[in-house]
Amino acid sequence: MNKAQFIERFHHVKQINSEADFPLKEPGKPAAVLLPILENTGELTVLFTVRSRHLKHHAGQVSFPGGKQELTDNSLIETALRETHEEVGILPNEVEIIGNLPLYRTVSRYEVVPYIGFVADTTTLILDKNEVDSTFQVPLSFLLNKQNHLIHWVKRQNGQFPIYFIPWKRHNIWGATAAFVRNLSNHF
Repeated sequence: MNKAQFIERFHHVKQINSEADFPLKEPGKPAAVLLPILENTGELTVLFTVRSRHLKHHAGQVSFPGGKQELTDNSLIETALRETHEEVGILPNEVEIIGNLPLYRTVSRYEVVPYIGFVADTTTLILDKNEVDSTFQVPLSFLLNKQNHLIHWVKRQNGQFPIYFIPWKRHNIWGATAAFVRNLSNHF
């Protein structure tokens, strides 16, 4: 699948079902992430970060660049682009936003909007080692194949809730990050 095919299929007319998120009793804190897609020698790949191990929350976990909305952010798109620049050095003008996935509520009380963006293939990553230990890429075709997704059901507050896992080589993509990928796969 190339960029044009991806965009055509992402922007189709049919109704897409979203994966279950965590039901918050009150509004969560607004946040945004960028799901960065790169075109590498004709193959689309998705860029993931591995969070620094010294962080207080989610240390060492696989994630997308992003974070909570700051007062200086005029929109959640601005939040995703600012955080992406801070974490991995991708400039906002190097990202072509093509849309977003549905808002996803997390157990840590965030309401996250994942934005889908194509990143220029000439981009050089500059990691903020305070936030990001490393990055890796996964072929989009692998991520969109639901046979590569695992679901573990947990009981919380008298209900069953899914936790998603997508193993890739030595990495384990899980939780909200895997749920974002799963919501993207529902388009295909």
